Amino acid sequence: MRQRAPRNWLFSGSDSGGERAAAIFTLTESAKLNWLDPEDYLRKVLACVADHPIKRVHELLPWNLEGGKRCGGSTLFLAPVS
Repeated sequence: MRQRAPRNWLFSGSDSGGERAAAIFTLTESAKLNWLDPEDYLRKVLACVADHPIKRVHELLPWNLEGGKRCGGSTLFLAPVS
């Protein structure tokens, strides 16, 4: 059974807050669909996204991380969700 977000998440305070929440939820669900641990994925990607070239940001998407990618000296090899 899937957990649902609490109703208070519907009230993000502003339109831009809602857009940011939607982006995080989308990345989380995409990580799950690619058999990645969403918390681990977000932690590692957010740690290296500032130093990653903007023209290669697509490399950090969940479906592009197979086999591990180098990011700022560390490998983004993520353990699959069991």
